[in-house]
Amino acid sequence: MTIDRPAFTRREFLGTSLTLASSTLAVPAFIHGSAHALHAALGGLSSAPGVPDERILVVVQLGGGNDGLNTIVPFGMNQYYKARPGIAIPEREALRLSGSDGIGLHPSMTSLRDLFDDGRAAIVQGVGYPNPNRSHFKSMDIWQTADTSATGDGWLGRYFDAECCGYGKGESGRPEGPAGTSRRAPPPRDSQAQARTATTDSPGVAIGRSAPLAMQGRAVKPIAFESAELFRWSGQDIHDSLRDPYTAIARREPSATEARPDSAAAFLMRTNLDAQVSSELIRKAVTLRPQTQFPGTDLGRQLSMVSSMIRAGLKTRVYYVTHGGFDTHSGQGGQQGRHANLLRDFANAVKAFHDEMKAQENDRRVVTMAFSEFGRRVAQNASQGTDHGTAAPMFLFGPMVRSGVHGAHPSLTDLDDGDLKYKIDFRSVYASLLDDWMKADSRGILGSSFRGPSLLKKA
Repeated sequence: MTIDRPAFTRREFLGTSLTLASSTLAVPAFIHGSAHALHAALGGLSSAPGVPDERILVVVQLGGGNDGLNTIVPFGMNQYYKARPGIAIPEREALRLSGSDGIGLHPSMTSLRDLFDDGRAAIVQGVGYPNPNRSHFKSMDIWQTADTSATGDGWLGRYFDAECCGYGKGESGRPEGPAGTSRRAPPPRDSQAQARTATTDSPGVAIGRSAPLAMQGRAVKPIAFESAELFRWSGQDIHDSLRDPYTAIARREPSATEARPDSAAAFLMRTNLDAQVSSELIRKAVTLRPQTQFPGTDLGRQLSMVSSMIRAGLKTRVYYVTHGGFDTHSGQGGQQGRHANLLRDFANAVKAFHDEMKAQENDRRVVTMAFSEFGRRVAQNASQGTDHGTAAPMFLFGPMVRSGVHGAHPSLTDLDDGDLKYKIDFRSVYASLLDDWMKADSRGILGSSFRGPSLLKKA
C-alpha cells in the first residue's frame, strides 16, 4: 500500500499537541528534514521493512550477581543442602513448579509463580558463557556486548543500528519500502491512549542516570533518565539568561553559513529540538496513571513508568530497567533476609507490569527478559553469604513466551573449581529474542550463530 504523505509544514509540526507541549517553537527551514523524520514516525514508519514496529522488549538487569541456586531451588539435590547448611531453602518452603521435578522457586517469589502458573513465565536454567569472568564490571560488559572479549558496541545498540531508522542499512533516515511503500504499525489498543499515539526519536529508553553499554550503538543513541520530571532543560529554573538562549536556538532563522545541513549550528539546533520533543513526549506519557497497583519500590516505579510510556504509544522498541543489590557476600539469608527481599521486589514488580500490559491489551506486544551478570558459588561462605560464581537462570515473561522450565539444572557435583558449569550460552537467548521476537538478523548482530532452546511462540 502506498501512503501519501504531504509535506510536513511548520503549522502541522507546531499543531501536534503531544509532540510539542509548547506551540511557541518555530522550526527553522534547515531542520525541516529532522521534523519530517518525526512526521514519518508519527505515521508508523520507524523501521526497516519486515521489522515488526509494534513489538517491545523490556530488559530487567539484576545487578550484582543474583544467587541462582536460592532463586531456582534444587530441593531434589542433596548436595545443595550439604553445601549451604545455613542459607539453603528448605524443601517444604520452596514453591513447586508444575511440570518440573526437584526444583522450585524461592518462597518470596509467589507473584512470579503466579505468572508461571498462568503461562506467562519461562525459566532458562544454567545460563553462562565460556571461560567465565567473576568481575562485576568485566562480566557485565561481556553480557552487554554479547562478546566474551567485552569489546565493541552493545548488542542492543547493534540491533538499533541494523534494524531501526535505517541507519544500519546505509541510509540517512527512516527508510521507505519498495516503490515508496511503507508499513504502518498498529496503534496501542488501550482506548484511552488511541489519540495519544506519538514517537520518541530513539528506539531505546533506559531508566537510570546513564544508558547501559548494551544500548550503545554507533549511529542510534538511547535516551536515559532517572525521573521523567528531571528529563528536561533544568537551566530554565536557574535564570532567564540560561533559559532564553536554549529556547531561542530553535526559534531563530540561521545565517547562510549556519543553514548548511552539515554545519555545527545545524547539528546543535537539531539536537536541541530533538531533546525538547523527546522531553515533552516522555513527561506527558508518564502522567498516564496505570490501571494496576504497582509496588512502591524502585523497580516498581521504573516499570510503572515503562508501562505508561507503552500505553501512550511511544514507538520505543526496547526499555531497560535495573534492580541492584544482589552482591550478597554476607547475611544473604534463606527464606528471609536481604536476598529474599530482593527477589520479592523483583517478582512483585514484574507481575504488576505484566498485569498492567494485560489490562491495556498490550500484553501480546511485550516480552520481558531478566538477567544477572553471573550467579554465585555453590557453597556458602563463612559470612552466611555467597561469593561470585558463574552460571545462573534467566527469565522471560509475557504471553508470547514458551512458558515452563527450559534446560536441565546444572550438576552440583560436576563443578568447575567449586562453580556451576553453564549449559546454555546467554547469546542463544539473545538470538531467540532477536530472531523470533524482534525479527532481526541475530547472526549479523551477534557476529555468529547461536542455537538454543525455542523460547518464543510463533506470532
